[in-house]
Amino acid sequence: MNDMSLIVVSIVFIYLCIMLFIGWYASTKIDSNEDFMVAGRRLGPIMMAGTLAATEIGGGSSMGVVEKAYGNWGMSAVWYVLTMAITFIVLAFVAPKLRDALVKTVPEYFRRRYGKAPGIVTAIIMILPLIGLTASQIIASSVILSVMIGIKYSLAVVIVSVVVTTYSVLGGLWSVTLTDFVQMFLIVIGMILVVPFALDAAGGWGNVTEIVPAAKLSYTEGIGFKTIISLIVMYTASFAVGQEAVQRYYAAKDGKSAVKGSFIAAGVYVVFAFIPAILGVITYSMVQTGALDATQIMTNGARYALPTLAIQTMPPILVGLLFAGLISATMSSADSDLLGAGSIFANDIYKVYLNKNASDKRVLRVTQFTMILVGILGMIVALANTQSIIALLMFSFTLRAGGSFLPYVVGHYWRKASVAGALSSVIIGSISVLLVEKNIMSFFDLDPIFPGLISSAIVFILFSNIWPNKRDTTKLIHE
Repeated sequence: MNDMSLIVVSIVFIYLCIMLFIGWYASTKIDSNEDFMVAGRRLGPIMMAGTLAATEIGGGSSMGVVEKAYGNWGMSAVWYVLTMAITFIVLAFVAPKLRDALVKTVPEYFRRRYGKAPGIVTAIIMILPLIGLTASQIIASSVILSVMIGIKYSLAVVIVSVVVTTYSVLGGLWSVTLTDFVQMFLIVIGMILVVPFALDAAGGWGNVTEIVPAAKLSYTEGIGFKTIISLIVMYTASFAVGQEAVQRYYAAKDGKSAVKGSFIAAGVYVVFAFIPAILGVITYSMVQTGALDATQIMTNGARYALPTLAIQTMPPILVGLLFAGLISATMSSADSDLLGAGSIFANDIYKVYLNKNASDKRVLRVTQFTMILVGILGMIVALANTQSIIALLMFSFTLRAGGSFLPYVVGHYWRKASVAGALSSVIIGSISVLLVEKNIMSFFDLDPIFPGLISSAIVFILFSNIWPNKRDTTKLIHE
């Protein structure tokens, strides 16, 4: 191992140890299952913003955007993150409703609002994508480790899976929130540090713009308006019902904190969006001029663009900080997905159907065991994965959003929304997404999220009007 590799590995090793320490520290603050799942509902605006931003800035938003900017999207790759900012601005307006529901999971809301059938169907549909989301973040972290120290990708997958699962299981949402807060700074600072070194190596931005085709510098041409609109719809629908996101709103100390946290997180996304896109374009220009040895990229694919750029342009200490930041980005998403899956299984399947008299401590242990299991499953999926990071994320987002979005959000406002409407919406919307995604049927060449939401809306409104909610209220049933 050369001096650079030793320095880089040392920095990342220290970072990983700090994450494990935070997990242990958070575990000493856990007194109940509510502490574990929703951090005792004590998150203020700043902590809310940090954990919201870190949760959704993962492998797709960092390495994935660099990959897309290096490839066909160019600077228009900024929209992959800017559309997240738009989503959290929208969610800020419904944040108080989400917080005031005082539930721990999205399926719990469905169960207490509509009944057991919609609750269990939603629980199953939401657990499956969380495994895919966990795997996608493990993939991104493992790419960094494998490039960084030259180990096999499979070994890197195992290391990442063990670390992220361990600290997540130790402290639950409080652990995840504390690590997210630290990770958010590492993500942004680590990525920003690359820009001046990359620009210097490329001969300045003026030189980059002379080499890169004009279409690659456009903010819309590469990605296209259709994809931008699709991303906004997909993120809004998915984040609104995604356990890893709304669990933060449940954990806010009050409605105002939830609103402020959502707006601040959106601001972070706006600032961050341009950094990976710029780095992807710079990498492309350097490869064209031969200033960057693209052997690693050509051999292993464009997902290696950012690690390759950093290694060849930055001092070892800064490379170590960047890699710690990139691992932060991916692990801060993976830990939330693990916690989301564990919370749903323990709170909405085990406690409701398998052991109705389970103690609070028992439910907590089941949550932790499920997180370990999902970590293992995520690791297996990561080892077998051949899809791009963003493609895997998009499908996972779309699957859970297709049928759950309308009955979840509208259910907070529309008294008529009923069990018949919710159940049909979840089932039909999800099936529509799968049919279009797998090319079994086509829907005017639109992305799967659109037929999912449209079919979901039709049956939700129709059946809720035919068989309306007999309680004629949006209030939840006490359990």
